[in-house]
Amino acid sequence: MKDFNVVILGCGTVGGGVARILCDMQEVLSSRVSGHINLKKIVDLDPKTAIDRFGIAPELFCGGGKSITKDEADKCIKELIESDDIDLVVETIGGSNDYVEELAIRICNAKKHLVTANKALLAERGKRIFEAAKNNDITLGFEAAVCGAIPIIKTIKESFTGDSIISLSGILNGTSNYILTMMQNEGMDFHEALKLAQDNGFAEADPSLDINGGDAGHKLVILLKLAFGIEATMNQLSIAGIEKITKEDIEFADEINCKIKLICYAKKIDSKIYATVCPMMVKNSNFLSGVNGATNAVRVINKYSGKHILLGAGAGSYETASSIVADIVFAAKYSKVNQSVYDKNTLDFIDAKHFELPYIITFETVDSPGITGLVTTSIGNQNINIDTVSHNRHMTDRAIFSIATVPCTLLQIEKAIDEIDQSNPKLLLSPPKVIPILY
Repeated sequence: MKDFNVVILGCGTVGGGVARILCDMQEVLSSRVSGHINLKKIVDLDPKTAIDRFGIAPELFCGGGKSITKDEADKCIKELIESDDIDLVVETIGGSNDYVEELAIRICNAKKHLVTANKALLAERGKRIFEAAKNNDITLGFEAAVCGAIPIIKTIKESFTGDSIISLSGILNGTSNYILTMMQNEGMDFHEALKLAQDNGFAEADPSLDINGGDAGHKLVILLKLAFGIEATMNQLSIAGIEKITKEDIEFADEINCKIKLICYAKKIDSKIYATVCPMMVKNSNFLSGVNGATNAVRVINKYSGKHILLGAGAGSYETASSIVADIVFAAKYSKVNQSVYDKNTLDFIDAKHFELPYIITFETVDSPGITGLVTTSIGNQNINIDTVSHNRHMTDRAIFSIATVPCTLLQIEKAIDEIDQSNPKLLLSPPKVIPILY
């Protein structure tokens, strides 16, 4: 095999890790493809941080290690993309704006293999990029876009091609999992746990995408393409974050032998797909309940081979970079294999409100006798069977309690809440909190 030449666009936390691994492991990686994998050039506006942090040779950067303007960077990128000497481009610029989308398509149209960790780009604008990769017969590698170092993409696309996926559920965001772990194990409230996550480098200064479910939603959209062949969008997904989880929720979870986790969930029933991202009460008998800290995990249930669990680091410089390098090696070794292809199906994407799950409903009400009876009567009127009722937490002029149901739909629960509101308008002090239970 001739030399396989790589360029990196963007040399931050992930791009710098890729560069370091390619330099450190050049001989080993080359032996795995019976040729030479060479890092030819890196484009970054301000490379000094990457040079100092990762020990990268300044001459590998456009501009020789000096800061460059955006116009200079664009000129360098154009020359590299058009060069016959370049085989693959790593995009670690990030973002899902027009510029990055068009850049990805230009790379594909120039018949360069493309590897990216950009989950937001693929989830929000991936259709054109996948099509460009297919039309130009190049490899599009994106293992690092979902769960960092965990090889969930290759597992679904390659290892499970002889089977049919029934459902997948997982913890796909390490920041939210770290926060929930601190709340559950250390008794912290949400804001205390978030600050600790920021102090320890698990959460950004602006943690919005992590705590509101957006980051996990991007990853689930990608997995839905691969596992079920559907073109779901973020707008179609039911997404909720962890911002409203309280100490009372943690206590109610303990009462029913659960741990609260932000779960990405999808299930195929006949020709219908149900999918959601939301906090769930995960039963202690479920492996996911014991996944703590910033760790990620995915549970896949197949029709023939049963249950599979993948566990590992879902983020981090070298962890994510290792997945990118694996995609580079794959492209170098099997450059004629189009890694970007996925089967397209015409399954119906159904609103999560119609899917049956057991739920726990937490009520904040005025503190007066008979409240629990009124609530349970309305729930029963919607043909919802009750599993357990928690102890009331009496707090001066209010009470908080929860009711765990057997499987029912969110629509049934919403109708029960409407009935409570209409028959007793002053009973509920806040909208009830509804959290699915995952066995």
